[in-house]
Amino acid sequence: MRLAPTPSRPLAAALVAAGLLSLTAPAGAQAPDAAGLKNLEAAVNAAAPRMVAWRRDIHAHPELSGQEVRTAKLVAEHLQKLGMEVQTGVGGTGVVGTLRGGLPGKVVALRADMDALPVEEKTGLPFASKQKANYLGKEVPVMHACGHDAHVAMLMGAAEALAGMRAQLPGTVKFIFQPAEEGAPVVADASGKVPSFGAKAMIEAGALKDVQAIYGLHITSNLPAGVVGYRSGPLMAGSDALTIHVDGRGGHGSAPWGAVDPIVASSQVVLGLQTVVSRQLNISKEPAVITIGSIHGGTRNNIIPDGVEMQGTLRTFDEEMREDAKKRIVTTAESIAASSGAKARVSFGPVAYPVTTNHAALTEASLPALREATGGKVMLIPKVSGSEDFSEFQKVVPGFFYFLGAPQKGQDFAKAPSNHSPLFDIDEAQLPVGARSLAALAVDFLQRK
Repeated sequence: MRLAPTPSRPLAAALVAAGLLSLTAPAGAQAPDAAGLKNLEAAVNAAAPRMVAWRRDIHAHPELSGQEVRTAKLVAEHLQKLGMEVQTGVGGTGVVGTLRGGLPGKVVALRADMDALPVEEKTGLPFASKQKANYLGKEVPVMHACGHDAHVAMLMGAAEALAGMRAQLPGTVKFIFQPAEEGAPVVADASGKVPSFGAKAMIEAGALKDVQAIYGLHITSNLPAGVVGYRSGPLMAGSDALTIHVDGRGGHGSAPWGAVDPIVASSQVVLGLQTVVSRQLNISKEPAVITIGSIHGGTRNNIIPDGVEMQGTLRTFDEEMREDAKKRIVTTAESIAASSGAKARVSFGPVAYPVTTNHAALTEASLPALREATGGKVMLIPKVSGSEDFSEFQKVVPGFFYFLGAPQKGQDFAKAPSNHSPLFDIDEAQLPVGARSLAALAVDFLQRK
């Protein structure tokens, strides 16, 4: 997940004071049927030491997107020991465990992502990763820098707790362990089609068959410990990959008038793109972000190259604004390049994540159970400009996604290393909170009429 920081402590305090953040459920929300929910606490607490051990084992042995073979094996063996129906190789290396309750009822799904990132770990932890793997043809260090190791451990703990109350469950729970959330290296086939990966591949493989709702969470060091951050509607941005080729005419650096300099044109394009957000989109409706993160052109200091390639991302929270922004990006790049005598070619993809949108009715109905599972530590947060492919599940069934704060003990969450940092780490004491919240949401959904 490409996660933007959640509110800092001063910002959070200011927003609470202004009434824009809340630590309470919506007015009029009904308390859930607590009969099944309270039985979960002892079961989750009993599994807490194992969750820590699982998390550390997975952390020490991270696997890149699409390569989660060892992690998937660990998960599948655990679910099989719990007596579940287990499917492996779902959408690649995905695992789906099905727990059928003793009573008839609905079907709900819980999801955790399993993949790590090409990041060199610098935490100094005794179980820090020393793993390396192949990424885009190069050997790279690998680290669980986004907390997916914790996600897997928490869902394994929730699965153990719910399996222990199988006879009382009025329905079925599916445990979806997903590969490649961070985006597997994508290569088009001979026809130009890009193969599915991650959540989309699992959906195509039938992971959501009969499912009526799905829940997921993401751990973060940038919320207070044990606090759940949520919002109804758009929560996380949709993301479009962006590539711009600027074609000029090469020449000698001493005589730029005899060439068409694509580097100067590209510099002007980068600056011009910022006006798409600041001057052309109505950001009072929804925010948007355009970032150019990579520029490649030229081989020597006195040679003007023929071309430059730029890569970046577009983040939006509204489909209409997204399409408008894409058109404006094309017009801006082409026009600025043309003014220098160059040409710009703009393309989007091959990877695009939809907006992570929490179903309004499901969100409101789930909050009382979430508050009970967390001791009332539920916070309404602003939109997050990072992206998540949990959004693919939400396109098929109603879904609710939320954040769990877990900065390291003694660390100010406003200053803690964020997700994707080589210094990212969590407070393992929050693992039971995550497992309990996921299990409670599943039980509450199955019990709810």
